[in-house]
Order: sequence, then C-alpha cells, then structure tokens
Amino acid sequence: MDSKYIIGIIIAIIVVVGAYLVFAGGGSGENTTINIAGSTSVQPVAEALAEAYMQENPNVKINVQGGGTSVGIKSAQDGTAEIGTASSEPKANESQGLEQTEIAKDGIVVVVNKANSVSDLTVDQVKDIFSGKTTEWTQVPGASGGKINVFTREDGSGTRDGFTKIVMGKETNITADAVVQSSTEAIAQSVKGDPNGIGYISLAHYKPEDVKGLKIDGVAPSEAAILDGTYKISRPFIFLTKGAPTGEVKAFIDWVMSPEGQKIVQGEGAVPVKSTQ
Repeated sequence: MDSKYIIGIIIAIIVVVGAYLVFAGGGSGENTTINIAGSTSVQPVAEALAEAYMQENPNVKINVQGGGTSVGIKSAQDGTAEIGTASSEPKANESQGLEQTEIAKDGIVVVVNKANSVSDLTVDQVKDIFSGKTTEWTQVPGASGGKINVFTREDGSGTRDGFTKIVMGKETNITADAVVQSSTEAIAQSVKGDPNGIGYISLAHYKPEDVKGLKIDGVAPSEAAILDGTYKISRPFIFLTKGAPTGEVKAFIDWVMSPEGQKIVQGEGAVPVKSTQ
C-alpha cells in the first residue's frame, strides 16, 4: 500500500479523534483551572456556582477560597487568582486595571439574639449602638436585656466596609469595645449564643432559626426590598478580573450571568441582578 495513502489515513484518524475530544470536553481538549478568592460573604455563592459549572464542564476545575474582600482585590491584581471576589466596590486606587462584574446584590442584616424583644430599629439607632453611644438595651425602645455586646467584622471585610459606608458614615467609627470576628458565620454564631449580642451579617447567610433579623426604618430585609431600594443596608457581590476576562474565565462569568447561573445565585439567598427566566 502506498506510504502517502497510509499517512493520509493516519492524519484523518488523528483529526477525527481530536475533534471528538474537543466536543466531549465541553469545547476544550485541555483541562482548565480557575482560582477564585476573596469575600467570605460571596464565597458560598461562588462555591455553588463553581460546583454547578464543573458538573456541566468536567474539563474545568474551579477552586474557591475566602479571605475577605481585600484578599479578593489583591489576588485579582497580582494574578494569584483568575477571579477575585468583593462584597463592596473597590476604592478608586484599588480598582485600577480591574474589570468588575456585579453578579448579585446582597442585604446586610442587623441581627440580635432571638430572646431579644426588639424587632425594628432606625438607621440612626443602629449607628448609635455600633458607635458605642448607646450601651444598654434599656435605652432602646422595645428591646430587652442588659449591656449591649457589639460584634463586628475585621478591617478589610467587604461586609464591614458596606455597613460602615451606609450606616456609620465617614465621621463615625465602630466602637473599640466591639468584638471582632473573621466571618459572617462567626458573627451569627456569636449573636446566637449571646442574649445581649448584636451584629450584622449577609442576607445570603441569614438563618431565622438562629438569630433575629431586624427591620430597618420599618422595612424587613428581603429580595424585593433590596431590589426596589426600600431596604437601605445593601451592597453588591462582585467578580474582579485583571482586565477583561478571556477564555474559560469569560465563559464561566457569562454563564454566571445567564438565567441558569442567576437561579443558583437566588438559591443561595443572594439577589439576582439578571433575569432567571
């Protein structure tokens, strides 16, 4: 048999097998790893999105880590993560060179122990409590308990940054007597175990069976109230990339913003910013 004919057959087989591997692998014959790091509030949402995407795209591995919004910004800037996550908008000096994609909105829920009889506070009352101006529950109409124990997040937390911007303002600091916790879950567990405790957590992590979420100025935290702006303490969930995303990173982010991805966002307790239909 002519050697050129045999070589032609071999080349044809290679092309056919290669095409099969590309289509069977979801569009790429190579395995791809995407590292995501940042906000602990965004982390569970990102984990759920990553799990669903990997099931549909077995050639893609997505690693998700926390660390806080400041870690997300730095990781995107220095390239140690393909996607950084933030739960507050980066400052101007932090966002240079970064592309921001808002994947969801989230409310910040002011929570107290379920034994506390208070159910509604104004923004000013919350500010007075977290600044240390109000130190006893007896000073708060409708509340029960003794000395107020304030729980807050650490510096660099997107949740703290959002809460500070919206509630405390530029001139007022959170009291130095506040107990600092390193995650939303730690705040929730601290308030759950302290009858006099108060803190703030992500709506996406709020569990009414553990703590009581307060109305703010008469408005309860909910998806509808966050979208229409009547619930005042809310912030964005953001994906950060160094420059415009490309390749599999872009494919993943595009999928997150699709109805399928936004349904997962909604299922994790965050508020979708795109249609889920």
